[in-house]
Amino acid sequence: MTYTYYPRGVCSQRMDLEVEDGVIRRVEVLGGCSGNLQGISRLVVGMRAEDAIERMEGIRCGGKPTSCPDQLAKALKACLAGE
Repeated sequence: MTYTYYPRGVCSQRMDLEVEDGVIRRVEVLGGCSGNLQGISRLVVGMRAEDAIERMEGIRCGGKPTSCPDQLAKALKACLAGE
């Protein structure tokens, strides 16, 4: 399944995901801290989406209540839920 998510409260503007049989196959993020987001994207490819959610959910960026990894976890949850 291919899924597009529009993050809220962070610098990144769009997250394009591909999840197949619960496994993350592709992550592309538009905007945000390019190097960090490329690194995160490469680390999660091949990982079970639920494991990635567990590791990233709730991470905060500075004083913000969320972060790009937290938003990626929300994107993966929405993708798995078929939203």
